[in-house]
Amino acid sequence: MKKMFQYKRIYLLALAPISLILIILARKSSYFAEQIYARHIYKWLSQIISTITGLFPFSLAEILLLLSLVLFPILLIRFIGKLIKNREHRRRRIFLGSLNILCLFSLTIFLFTILGGLNYYRHPFSQYSGLDIRESSVEELFMLTESLTLQANQLREQIPKTDDEGVFQLSMSTYKLAEIAKDAFNKLAEDYPILKGKYGRPKPILLSSLLTRTEITGIFIPFTMEANVNVHVSDYSIPATMLHEMAHLRGVMREDEANFISYIAGMKSDNVEMQYSSTMLALISSSNALYDQDVDLYFKIRDLYGDGVRKDIKANSEFWAKYDDTVISTISNKINDTYLKANAQADGVKSYGRMVDLLLALYREENLVTE
Repeated sequence: MKKMFQYKRIYLLALAPISLILIILARKSSYFAEQIYARHIYKWLSQIISTITGLFPFSLAEILLLLSLVLFPILLIRFIGKLIKNREHRRRRIFLGSLNILCLFSLTIFLFTILGGLNYYRHPFSQYSGLDIRESSVEELFMLTESLTLQANQLREQIPKTDDEGVFQLSMSTYKLAEIAKDAFNKLAEDYPILKGKYGRPKPILLSSLLTRTEITGIFIPFTMEANVNVHVSDYSIPATMLHEMAHLRGVMREDEANFISYIAGMKSDNVEMQYSSTMLALISSSNALYDQDVDLYFKIRDLYGDGVRKDIKANSEFWAKYDDTVISTISNKINDTYLKANAQADGVKSYGRMVDLLLALYREENLVTE
């Protein structure tokens, strides 16, 4: 046993149980999760790291991942070569190799926990918003969806650029769009101080076409504090995805809440493309909920869709149909579902639908939906 502790790295193994203790503490104590961790520890760590990584226009996480994919097989081949060449110390090398893997795993778990994982146990965003979250009638849901439809139609008419088929196209680079998204979030933070902070802008993923095969539109990487966005998707969804990942960056980890924040942040923007994208995110969520409740009312809403909205939805459906039910997308969805459930989102992927409750509460407050 004493010999084991001669290896300096052995102490890294303690980080895994420390992570478990922190998770249990956050689960049991909302004060620890919110007041100590989210508002102080995470707030400062995230801003410092995001400020540094934000100096680079590309995703550092993506570069590091690509480097690891190159280095891992090289190190593995080198390790196997040493085992074959030096049989006398084979057991010791296997022990050291296993120890290194366990230490790396322990360190990774700890970094994930301290750099964002504990945010899953903080107060829900509805507690900061002051919105009245309660059960709503189908009539209220219909009125909400109708309002979003009319809003989407109006914004779609103002979109400056479309392709030859009349489908929405971004009129600017994704880098320029990222700056607009950052400005929109800063405006929203004036209403919700819990979202304030100096953070880097969202970053387009260079190998977005590969990410599309997993049906992932964006991903927040806590290790580098980067909001990464898949830009190989329908243009109209990119602005809202940027805002969604920026919500994660600011400590809002629940998917349904990040979607809602994406909507209200988009509506703070002066850019019509940002507003339209966010409205479409809300409209699709609300429409799907309405379809589950009353198919006839759903098709009444569909009849209200303007020509531009119809074309964008159709093009988006056709795009994702090419990747639906592939082996990669199926595995990816399963992993994502397991990940969400493991981090206190009991409904897993279904948690995206709970955004509608927040939308209904907001529209009730604004008197757009009446009781």
